[in-house]
Amino acid sequence: MAKQRKKSKAKRRFASLRWLRRWLVRLGLGLMALMLVLIVLFRVINPPTTFTMLSESRRLGGIEREWVPVDRIAPVMLRSAVAAEDAGFCTHWGFDMNAIRDAIADGASRGGSTISQQVVKNVFLWQGRSWVRKAFEAALTPVVEAVWPKRRILEVYLNVAEFDEGVFGIEAAALHYFGVTAADLSPAEAARLAAILPSPKTRSAADPTAATRSRAAQIADGAVVIARDGRAACFEAE
Repeated sequence: MAKQRKKSKAKRRFASLRWLRRWLVRLGLGLMALMLVLIVLFRVINPPTTFTMLSESRRLGGIEREWVPVDRIAPVMLRSAVAAEDAGFCTHWGFDMNAIRDAIADGASRGGSTISQQVVKNVFLWQGRSWVRKAFEAALTPVVEAVWPKRRILEVYLNVAEFDEGVFGIEAAALHYFGVTAADLSPAEAARLAAILPSPKTRSAADPTAATRSRAAQIADGAVVIARDGRAACFEAE
């Protein structure tokens, strides 16, 4: 009797685990299907918000944000963002394998994420370093690259990026730091904004440290170089 009870209990436990695994798989597939639909929609419809914006809005009691079409963003800002975050933006399909190898060689002490990966994380997923989030990011990034033009990827990136505590998007950032619209940003201002992207809550574009000034100067030079050698062709207006 005791053995039968143990077997019966083990069977129930196994059945419960199998049921849970099956529903977790279904949930994962359902989430993927929803995200695929959103990717198609967001090719032409602007994402209304992100998880980070919602979280910061609740924490701060509101955020600064105003969507601006890519045609109303200074071209030098587009080039500066690419020079700062993803110089190979026009040549990869969502993943920069050289950057990934460099990050692994450095013991993952620096990131290897492309602008496309950051868009997927910011728009469709959540912050953090969990393997679950990374798996979704790896699956969705090539889809975004296939469905969205490069110019659209950069447009969304600059409109959802955080530039200061509670300041999201390039229009709000330009007004917040320099009192100008995104269309009127100078090369120096664009470079400073791009320089604070990796750590917007600890860096300031209006009152930059020596390190931020140095980084901005590198970005300004990089923006000129990628324009000259054709690496901005995929997102420049025709």
